[in-house]
Amino acid sequence: MSHEVSVAAVPREHAPPGAWWDHVRAAVRGQHYDYTAGPVGRSLLLLAIPMVLETLMESLFAVCDVFFVGRLGADAVATVGLTESLLTLLYALAMGLSIGATATVARRIGEKDPDGAARAAVQAIALGLVVSVAVGVAGVFGAPTLLRAMGATPSIVETGSAYTRVMLGGNATVVLLFLVNAVFRGAGDAVIAMRVLWLANAINIVLGPCLIFGLGPFPALGVTGAAVATTCGRGIGVLFQCWNLTRPGGHVRVEARHVTLDGPVMRGIWRLSASGVFQILISTTSWVFLVRILSAFGSAVVAGNTIGIRLIIFAVLPAWGLANAAATMVGQALGAGKPERAEHAAWLAARYNLIFLGAISLLFFGLAEPLVGLFTHDAAVAVYAVACLRTVSVGFVTFGFGMTLSSALNGAGDTWTPTWINLGCYWCFEIPLAFVLARTLGWGPMGVFVATTVAFSLHAVVSALIFRRGAWKTRRV
Repeated sequence: MSHEVSVAAVPREHAPPGAWWDHVRAAVRGQHYDYTAGPVGRSLLLLAIPMVLETLMESLFAVCDVFFVGRLGADAVATVGLTESLLTLLYALAMGLSIGATATVARRIGEKDPDGAARAAVQAIALGLVVSVAVGVAGVFGAPTLLRAMGATPSIVETGSAYTRVMLGGNATVVLLFLVNAVFRGAGDAVIAMRVLWLANAINIVLGPCLIFGLGPFPALGVTGAAVATTCGRGIGVLFQCWNLTRPGGHVRVEARHVTLDGPVMRGIWRLSASGVFQILISTTSWVFLVRILSAFGSAVVAGNTIGIRLIIFAVLPAWGLANAAATMVGQALGAGKPERAEHAAWLAARYNLIFLGAISLLFFGLAEPLVGLFTHDAAVAVYAVACLRTVSVGFVTFGFGMTLSSALNGAGDTWTPTWINLGCYWCFEIPLAFVLARTLGWGPMGVFVATTVAFSLHAVVSALIFRRGAWKTRRV
C-alpha cells in the first residue's frame, strides 16, 4: 500500500499532526490517489490545491497583462477589454465543452474504466478543434467589424484590430488549453493541469512586456504584442498537454487505438457540452451586454471596468479551483455509486468558497484605491475602476457559494439545471436591471456594477435551493 493511501485511511480525528502537510506535498507532487474513498475533506484538499494553484497563475497573468498594457493608454486598455468581451463567447464554448469532458471522464474514472476515459478525451478534443477552426476564420476576417459592434471608437478600431485578429485567430490554443485540462481534472490528475497552465502563463508574463515595449531583440508591437505573447505561451502549453496525455503514468493515457471517432461517445459528450456551452454562454454574454451598456459612457469607463474586472478575476479564478474540485469529486463519487459522498463534497467546497471570497471582498473594499493605482495613473479611469471593484466585490460571498453548487451539478451531468438558473439570473434579471439603473434611472456605470452584485446573490440562493432537492443524484452520464 502506498504512503498516501495509508495516510488517507487514517480517520480525521486520529491523523498525525503532519498529515495535512503531507497531503499538501502529495497534492503538489501529483501522487495518485483514489478520490472515491477516504475522508471527503482530504480528498477535496488533494484535488483543490493544484486546481487553485492552476487558476492562481491564470489570475496573475490576467493582472500582469493589463498592468503592462495600461502603460499604453486608455485606448489600449479599452481594446483589451472589448476583445475580452468578445473572447467570453469563445470561453463559453471552451468551458462548455470542458463541462462535458470533465463529467464524462470523471464518471468513467469512478467506474474504474480508464479506456473509456481515454476515448472520451479524444472525442472531446475532436469537438474542440471543429469549434476553434470556425471561430478562428470569423475572427481573422471580421475583427474590425466585431470591435465596432462592441461600440469601439475609430481610434480603438485602428489600434486594436490586429490584437483582436491574433487573439481570435489563435483561439485553438485557448480551446485546447481549457479542454485537455478539463480531461486531466476529471481524471483526478489536477497537478498536470496546474503545471500546464503555469508553463503557459509564465511564458506569457515573460514574453508580454518584451513584445509590447520592444525589449532587447524583440520588436515593439504595442498592444498587439500582448496577443502574440499570449498565443505563443498557450500554444506551448498545449504541446505540453499532448505530451502528458500520451505518456504512461496518468489516470488517463491516450494511445493510438483510442484515436478514432466514436459516434456514441461523441454524442454523449456533445449532449452534455451543448447545454454546458449554452449555460456558460448565458453567463459570459451577460458581461458582453454589460460592457456594451458601459461603452456608451466613454473609453474611460470601459478602461476602468476592464481594470476592475481583471482584479476581480484575480480573486475569483482561485475560487473556481475549489468549484472544479467539487465537480470532479461529485462525478467520481457518483460513478462509484456514492451519492452521499458527492453531496458532502459539494457543500464542503461551497462553504470554503464562502469564507475565501468573503475575506477577499473585505480586502478589495478597503484597498480598492491603492490596488487600482498600481494599474493606472489616469484619474478619470481610476474612479470607475474603484467603483467597479468595491461594488462588485460585495457580491463575492454569494457568488462563490452559487458557483460551487453549479459546478457540482455539472459534475453530476445535470448541465441543464445550471443553464436555466443562469438564464433567469443573468439574462432575464441582471441585464434588464443594469439597463434600467444605468440609463433609465440615471445611475450611470454604477447601475451596471450594482446589478452585477444583486445578480450574484440571486444566483446563489436559487442554486442552493435546487441543489438541496437532490434530483442530480440520479443523472446518467
